Amino acid sequence: MPDPALALLVFAALVAVTAALVWPGVGVLARVRRGGRANLRVEMEDALKHLYKVAYRGGEASPESLAGALQISQSHATRLLSQLKGAGLVREGSTARLTDDGSAYALRVIRTHRLWERYLADRTGVAPADWHTEAERREHEMSDDDVERLSARLGHPRYDPHGDPIPTASGDLPAAFGVPLTHLEPGDTARIVHLEDEPHDLYDRLVGMGLSPHMDLRVLEGPPGSVVVEVDGRTLRMEDGAAQNVTVTSREAGDVSTGEDTTLLDVPAHGEAVVRGISPACQGIQRRRLLDLGLVPGTTVRTELTAAGGDPRAFLVRGAIIALRREQQRAIRVTLPDAATTAAGAAGAVSAHGGTD
Repeated sequence: MPDPALALLVFAALVAVTAALVWPGVGVLARVRRGGRANLRVEMEDALKHLYKVAYRGGEASPESLAGALQISQSHATRLLSQLKGAGLVREGSTARLTDDGSAYALRVIRTHRLWERYLADRTGVAPADWHTEAERREHEMSDDDVERLSARLGHPRYDPHGDPIPTASGDLPAAFGVPLTHLEPGDTARIVHLEDEPHDLYDRLVGMGLSPHMDLRVLEGPPGSVVVEVDGRTLRMEDGAAQNVTVTSREAGDVSTGEDTTLLDVPAHGEAVVRGISPACQGIQRRRLLDLGLVPGTTVRTELTAAGGDPRAFLVRGAIIALRREQQRAIRVTLPDAATTAAGAAGAVSAHGGTD
């Protein structure tokens, strides 16, 4: 005859296991269903972003392009598009195109993503290579109110750190402009307006080269195979695949600076210079720190002390002594003696009148 105590214990254990599995709202099955719904929502939002970006650049999305962007199988991508059509977010037809509701939804996700990248670049020490991945995670977690609070905290920025425009709260987005770097010919001059952040390995390579939006360049050699450019005083070679992810606008040769600008590194011991600006490659916390130290256009800087090994050096800036390492000095563009006097005077005149017309 079975032991009554043992039978009762087994029954209690079965009840506990059953409850853990099926208890409404908190059971394992309920959590799995919620997780499945959350994963589906993330996939749908990522798909909407892809469809919008392809159309924004003048292309046509397909199950193949979606599968590649989301790193899923083509059959999975086809099912995902079918679900988006069923939700009224994608139009019926041979090509994958968003409805008005789909575009509005995509723009909300893109706005959240780019605001997060702007926040990570300006307010944290997160490395540039990690901005996109972290923003990908955060973009699916925020309510509309959260997004607007973040935008207000950042001062409603217009562009993310890659040069992409941030959609407004009402869904406005300027038209795409610029051409891939591979479209330029040797001798052409241009300004970088955007670095594509996907795929991640190519973006990491571009950042590793020291490239960023607002930098000027001159093409020395064109494709096929690779593109060689002069930028920020350096000669860089990048294969066509990487150069294709650099969007530029043409510039007149006389308006382009490709690195001939003098930096604080060129100021001799006990010498003076006037700050012209900070290199566009210097972003985020580092840039804000230099600006907070008073290294703004028109500021006169004098070399005071140099460490035994040459790094760091101390400079007199607005009555304070500050120490800067070589990489910081390299980011600060200056004008030396004769021209510096004129530049400082002009900056003082602007300051006295509160700005220019």
